[in-house]
Parts: sequence; C-alpha cells; structure tokens
Amino acid sequence: MKFICLIFIFLHASAIAQISPGPRSLAMGSSGTALQDVWSLQHNPAGIAHLKRPIFALAYQRHFSDQELSTQKAVFAIPFDKNVIGLSFQRYGFNEYLEQVTSIAYAKNFSGALALSIAVKHHQLSVAKYGSERLISVDAGMQYRVNDKLWIASHLSNPAKASFNDLVGTNLPVGLSFGFSYVFSDKVLVISDVQKVLNAGIDTKVGMEYKLINWFALRGGLSANPFKQYGGFGINYQRFALDVAISSHLQLGYSPNLAFSYEF
Repeated sequence: MKFICLIFIFLHASAIAQISPGPRSLAMGSSGTALQDVWSLQHNPAGIAHLKRPIFALAYQRHFSDQELSTQKAVFAIPFDKNVIGLSFQRYGFNEYLEQVTSIAYAKNFSGALALSIAVKHHQLSVAKYGSERLISVDAGMQYRVNDKLWIASHLSNPAKASFNDLVGTNLPVGLSFGFSYVFSDKVLVISDVQKVLNAGIDTKVGMEYKLINWFALRGGLSANPFKQYGGFGINYQRFALDVAISSHLQLGYSPNLAFSYEF
C-alpha cells in the first residue's frame, strides 16, 4: 500500500504541502475561507481574529482508510485585545514520504467588521532515498462582515512562489481562495469557496451546518474538482468540543477526520 500511496502523491505533486483544514470545515465541503474558529489557522487565519478565549485543539485524519497514510494536526490561539496570535503544526505522510508544516499567524480585528491576518510557515519535505528540504512561505487573509448574516473573505497562499529546489517533481503551490458564509437563522449556516491553484483548475466548494440543538450540529458539503462528498457532526459541551468529518473520493475511498478542542 505504501507504493501505491507514493505513486498517488507524486502524480499530485502540485498539491504538495497544502494545509489540511479542520473537521468542521472539512465536513462542509472543505470550504472554510469565511469561517471563524480556531481551525481557521489551517484555512484562513483571519478567522481567528474573533476568538475571545485561548483555545487548543488536536486532530487526526486517516487518508483513504489506509492505516499508514495519515495527517496529525495541532492548533493553539491566544487572543489579546483585538489581536490574536495562533500556532499550528501539521504532519502528513508515512516513513517513506513526510511533509511537516509549522506556522505562526497574527490576526487583527478592526471594529468587528474587518479582520486581517498574516502567517509565516516553515515547510519540511522528506522523501526516502531522495533527501529532505526546508523552506519558508507567507500567507495573507481577510474577512469582512457585510451585515449580521453575511461574511465575505479571501486568502492568498505563497505569493512569493517559494519552492523546493532539489526534490524533482515537487513544488509548493500558489493559491487564492474567495469565500462567503451566510447565516440563514440561528440553526442554519451556509458557506462556499472558490479556490484557484496556480497552473491548476478552479475548485468550487459548498457546505451547510444545521444545529439540531444548541450543543449538536450536523454538517455536509460537496467539492467540484475533484468531485468529493463530505459529512460530519460537532458536539459542544461547556468548553469542550468534538468534531468528526468524513470525505469520499470516487476512486480512492473514504477519509475520516476527528478533532478535540478545549477553550480555556
């Protein structure tokens, strides 16, 4: 199975070192540019600008039900005044192929309507028998509240086109996403993203969250390129939260994602 996974990774080299979103965003079609939670550190750090308390979260994702190919993630955000500092770590792969991304992000809330962020990321890529490389990239994000129901947002990743030099066939993509979130009621949230990766196609994503009761929410979504289906749920109890998501790829199968978070 390792050999098959390695072939899959190299055939999709343009996606190398992209950040995997948290399970809430993932369950809603992996569309989270306009979301506001601690997992925004993995999608658009401008979303952490509205946090009121420090939050720590851990997540684990198994890819295509393979026991060796997985992603482990940890995020931590500390708000002060109208500013928030966030730290995140992601590890993806297996022994023969490993990606690690560590980042620090700063987000600022301007009068509750506008949030801006910048993040600096350290990437490390290791491939057995080929060696390893490191590089630094920068991301920038924005969220704007149009009214009490509608948010619009954008996120730019790696605009300086930082890339790995010595590992042939690998590169760090330049990406741009636009998104919105719309609150239909205190129970229904709809979000959508349009994402463009340089030298690749455009992906459109859409998702919905429905709160059955105050502490339990159901989620679902779709993405177009490639076509994927998503689903999941979230449970909030006092300062603890459990989020579960699963994505379905037509050829490769299912990828479950589980996360725990605690608000201090």
